[in-house]
Amino acid sequence: PEEPGAAAFARRIDPAREPGLSPEQRRLMAQVERAQRHRALQRRLRGRNTLLALGIGAVTLGIYGYTFYSVSQERFLDELEQEADAARARA
Repeated sequence: PEEPGAAAFARRIDPAREPGLSPEQRRLMAQVERAQRHRALQRRLRGRNTLLALGIGAVTLGIYGYTFYSVSQERFLDELEQEADAARARA
Protein backbone atom coordinates (compact mmCIF):
# COMPACT_ATOMS: atom_id res chain seq x y z
CA PRO A 1 0.00 0.00 0.00
CA GLU A 2 1.65 3.17 -1.22
CA GLU A 3 0.97 6.47 0.45
CA PRO A 4 -1.21 8.90 -1.44
CA GLY A 5 0.99 11.55 -2.98
CA ALA A 6 4.11 9.38 -2.91
CA ALA A 7 6.22 9.89 -5.98
CA ALA A 8 6.56 6.83 -8.18
CA PHE A 9 10.01 7.86 -9.34
CA ALA A 10 11.39 7.76 -5.77
CA ARG A 11 10.70 4.04 -5.41
CA ARG A 12 13.89 1.95 -5.12
CA ILE A 13 14.19 -1.05 -7.36
CA ASP A 14 16.55 -3.97 -7.54
CA PRO A 15 17.81 -4.06 -11.13
CA ALA A 16 18.54 -7.77 -10.91
CA ARG A 17 14.91 -8.59 -10.03
CA GLU A 18 13.13 -5.97 -12.11
CA PRO A 19 11.47 -7.56 -15.14
CA GLY A 20 11.68 -5.79 -18.46
CA LEU A 21 15.17 -4.30 -18.01
CA SER A 22 17.65 -5.06 -20.71
CA PRO A 23 21.25 -5.96 -19.84
CA GLU A 24 22.30 -2.57 -21.22
CA GLN A 25 19.89 -0.77 -18.87
CA ARG A 26 21.19 -2.79 -15.91
CA ARG A 27 24.77 -1.96 -16.86
CA LEU A 28 23.95 1.75 -17.10
CA MET A 29 22.20 1.68 -13.72
CA ALA A 30 25.24 0.05 -12.13
CA GLN A 31 27.50 2.63 -13.78
CA VAL A 32 25.41 5.52 -12.40
CA GLU A 33 25.44 4.00 -8.90
CA ARG A 34 29.24 3.66 -9.04
CA ALA A 35 29.54 7.30 -10.12
CA GLN A 36 27.30 8.42 -7.23
CA ARG A 37 29.34 6.42 -4.72
CA HIS A 38 32.53 7.92 -6.15
CA ARG A 39 31.17 11.48 -5.79
CA ALA A 40 30.11 10.80 -2.20
CA LEU A 41 33.57 9.44 -1.41
CA GLN A 42 35.20 12.51 -2.96
CA ARG A 43 33.05 14.83 -0.83
CA ARG A 44 33.95 12.92 2.33
CA LEU A 45 37.65 12.91 1.46
CA ARG A 46 37.58 16.62 0.60
CA GLY A 47 36.33 17.34 4.13
CA ARG A 48 38.98 15.13 5.71
CA ASN A 49 41.71 16.67 3.57
CA THR A 50 40.60 20.16 4.59
CA LEU A 51 40.76 19.24 8.28
CA LEU A 52 44.17 17.64 7.79
CA ALA A 53 45.48 20.73 5.97
CA LEU A 54 44.19 23.01 8.74
CA GLY A 55 45.83 20.80 11.37
CA ILE A 56 49.18 20.72 9.59
CA GLY A 57 48.99 24.48 9.02
CA ALA A 58 48.25 25.09 12.71
CA VAL A 59 51.20 22.95 13.81
CA THR A 60 53.48 24.68 11.30
CA LEU A 61 52.41 28.15 12.43
CA GLY A 62 52.84 27.08 16.05
CA ILE A 63 56.40 25.92 15.46
CA TYR A 64 57.16 29.05 13.43
CA GLY A 65 55.75 31.32 16.13
CA TYR A 66 57.56 29.51 18.91
CA THR A 67 60.83 29.75 16.99
CA PHE A 68 60.44 33.50 16.57
CA TYR A 69 59.54 33.86 20.25
CA SER A 70 62.63 31.89 21.29
CA VAL A 71 64.98 33.74 19.00
CA SER A 72 63.60 37.15 19.96
CA GLN A 73 64.69 36.60 23.55
CA GLU A 74 68.31 36.03 22.45
CA ARG A 75 69.30 34.61 25.81
CA PHE A 76 71.35 31.85 24.28
CA LEU A 77 73.54 34.37 22.42
CA ASP A 78 74.14 36.32 25.63
CA GLU A 79 75.19 33.12 27.40
CA LEU A 80 77.57 32.22 24.58
CA GLU A 81 79.11 35.69 24.68
CA GLN A 82 79.56 35.48 28.45
CA GLU A 83 81.26 32.11 28.12
CA ALA A 84 83.50 33.47 25.37
CA ASP A 85 84.42 36.52 27.50
CA ALA A 86 85.16 34.27 30.47
CA ALA A 87 87.36 32.05 28.29
CA ARG A 88 89.24 35.09 26.97
CA ALA A 89 89.76 36.39 30.52
CA ARG A 90 91.22 33.05 31.61
CA ALA A 91 93.58 32.90 28.65
